[in-house]
Amino acid sequence: MLVACHRVSPLKLLLVAVGLGLPAFAIPVDFRREIQPILSDNCYQCHGPDASSRKSGYRLDLSEMAFAGGKTGMVAIVPGKPDESELIARIDSHDSEEVMPSPESNRTLTAAQKDLLRRWVAEGAPWARHWAYVPPQSPVVPVLSRPPAPVRNPIDAFILARLAQEKVVASTEPSRPNLRQRLARIVARPKADGILPSSEAPRSALIRRVSLDLTGLPPTPAEVDAFERDRRPDAYERLVDRLLASPHHGERWARPWLDVARYADSNGYSVDAPRQIWKYRDWVVAALNRDLPYDQFVIEQLAGDLLPAATIDQQVATGFNRNTQINQEGGIDPEQFRIESVMDRVATFGSAFLGLTVSCSQCHDHKFDPLPQRDYFRLYAFFNNTVDDGHGKSTPGGTLAFDGETGGSEAVRAASEEARADLAAFLDTRGGGFAAWRANLHPEVHAQLSAPMRAALEVPWAGQTLAQRRSVYGYFVRDDLEFTQRVEKLNALERSEGKAVTTLVMSELPEPRRTTVFIKGDFTRPGEAVTPGTPEILPPLAVENPNRLDLARWLFDPAQPLTARVMVNRIWQVYFGRGLVETENDFGSQGSPPSHPELLDWLATEFAAQGWRMKAMHRLIVTSSTYRQRSQARPDLELGDPLNHLLARQTRLRLDAEWVRDVSLTASGLIALKVGGAPVFPPQPEGVMNLGQSRRLWIPSTGEDRYRRALYTHFWRATPHPAVAVFDAPDAFSTCTRRIRSNTPLQALTLLNDQQYYEFAEALAARILAEGGRGDADRIEFAFRLCVSRSPTADERGRLLDLLRELQAPGGAEPPATLQEAWIAVARVLLNLDETITRA
Repeated sequence: MLVACHRVSPLKLLLVAVGLGLPAFAIPVDFRREIQPILSDNCYQCHGPDASSRKSGYRLDLSEMAFAGGKTGMVAIVPGKPDESELIARIDSHDSEEVMPSPESNRTLTAAQKDLLRRWVAEGAPWARHWAYVPPQSPVVPVLSRPPAPVRNPIDAFILARLAQEKVVASTEPSRPNLRQRLARIVARPKADGILPSSEAPRSALIRRVSLDLTGLPPTPAEVDAFERDRRPDAYERLVDRLLASPHHGERWARPWLDVARYADSNGYSVDAPRQIWKYRDWVVAALNRDLPYDQFVIEQLAGDLLPAATIDQQVATGFNRNTQINQEGGIDPEQFRIESVMDRVATFGSAFLGLTVSCSQCHDHKFDPLPQRDYFRLYAFFNNTVDDGHGKSTPGGTLAFDGETGGSEAVRAASEEARADLAAFLDTRGGGFAAWRANLHPEVHAQLSAPMRAALEVPWAGQTLAQRRSVYGYFVRDDLEFTQRVEKLNALERSEGKAVTTLVMSELPEPRRTTVFIKGDFTRPGEAVTPGTPEILPPLAVENPNRLDLARWLFDPAQPLTARVMVNRIWQVYFGRGLVETENDFGSQGSPPSHPELLDWLATEFAAQGWRMKAMHRLIVTSSTYRQRSQARPDLELGDPLNHLLARQTRLRLDAEWVRDVSLTASGLIALKVGGAPVFPPQPEGVMNLGQSRRLWIPSTGEDRYRRALYTHFWRATPHPAVAVFDAPDAFSTCTRRIRSNTPLQALTLLNDQQYYEFAEALAARILAEGGRGDADRIEFAFRLCVSRSPTADERGRLLDLLRELQAPGGAEPPATLQEAWIAVARVLLNLDETITRA
């Protein structure tokens, strides 16, 4: 028996009522779930927040205005009296001049929607504030007398209580029926007594799942064996604590945050010049590893430069807002693109911390949420007072230098030395005309040369340095293509070689810029002046003349309804494939309502109560029975919950692009686990760097840099590494709060044929032969466990043995493969398995 009441969807209540022979009107109308979506989708365009498009002065998004009516003076909604309510009269009207929505809006209400609105008014038109704008309160945790699975923490109590209330019937048909058939069968057939959760995953699957989720790396066979042997009651919790303490935890969880921060190693736009900001990336990794509380984590990124006696680290953290693109094309209006950068920061702030589409208010009042354009520019004012971003300049402003540190890779330095030697050898044979050049140089021209060039001309060719020869030959011989080409290659390498390390940071101007509303979003049309401020729909910022630091602290005001919900929802999303609010970047009226609202609010309040400790939230989620369930699809959920919103099982997730590479690297034994440092350049197909406007060099890294984790791969916005892009890595042009997961043939081709993956297969084959035992069956067992952390089935083992024999059998069209070649083929198969690149 349950000691708590949980929301059930209106459709389910309707079905239950019909199934029990009760009238549909016995179920009260739910304003948030049933009425507000109708108003938002059909009415707000003409009667919403946007004053510029509002008809008759009537608003339906705010209760006090919705009941009052517009300019006509008619009472729109009379609670309890639908026949006296103009709203009902308009939706029922057959007069094209009167009916609402108007025909010109291309929207119509269904009979069911009209009936809902009438019933709502008849029931007194109860109006509830949108759930996301109400501060979360910690709900009562359900108590279950006979839970069908262990209740390890409150997460399980909420999930199991919801499952117990669901009424889903298994399908017996071979194909899926249409919606009408589904509803008819659910109503007509006997109901199940709730949904049972899935059983716990096998220990080998569990350690692989939690290792990938907490560190982005799979467990070794020895770690799997140790966990399977460990029968202590807290063996799993000990495993979780070890993974949370790993330095690789910060690397794994830095990646989704860097997506939000739109991190990249280049400036974007068509020039897409390289930039140094990897110190910010390393700050994120380190902050997550030391479990910096989320409030401090955010405050330092938004306004670390404004903290009293700000440390170097706190200044580095402000790179969050310097990840905007920088346009260095000639002939641009620098002010236009400075403004673009500020607007990008506002959009990122809204998505990252508020879960609201604030940019919809950039040109006019928001169409669906109470966010007027004036509120947008009040937020804009917080970010409008920073130093110039370097648009149109060769060097951006707002940089922090690190004395004594140099960047660049060993591969680039080696390539530079080789290019210098090549140029020197070339110029050794080109000095025959030097005496004639010098003798024929007119005195007036000689006087106009630079001092270093005049000095070089006084030195015989044989005694000149490479730099002197390079200058002299380039001046006197303008049409030697071979010399152009050599110098361009060396110049490009020298630009990337061992420069002093810098990073982009925020810095406030001594005098603030004037901020105005832009009429229709056009920066050339300034309107009324505004001062920094927060959206009126949210708690006020009670500070005079607030700055970015005040804004950052405001996010953690106890009355703030969004900050905690947005972050715990994004953490949940990583573990289960979708958030409790599926539209993780839109908690507004057009977004999805939470699937488990009480659980969302409990997690949000618990997050704050735990001191905003992110590791505490990770531990809470991964130690729950809900997380530990098997992920196999279930026939009994095929109709009622095919997308697993109810969480009666775990969700199978294709690994993110970076972890696809890291899993293969780990299996091969090549992975270099150094944490932090300058970006690296693993192999990629030739010609990729020719796809942008400016050709860039990509010198493949050597040594351990070649096998670093994909988090450290240099990311060009215009030409990202193809093996990362093909697995859906975001482009870093704007904030990304959730990656898509596609399934394309190019992904399989990449795993089979990309140069780096072929290297991984070669190394995996060598490892199998060296460590896997003497017999083929033992080697297949070893290889399988390296790739998917479990033993192969008899059928899987047999098919791989058949492949080995076929490859080495004589008499075919191809000569028999050597032992090494045969095992490379097997390794390529294993690295291309769906299970290898899937977190199950």
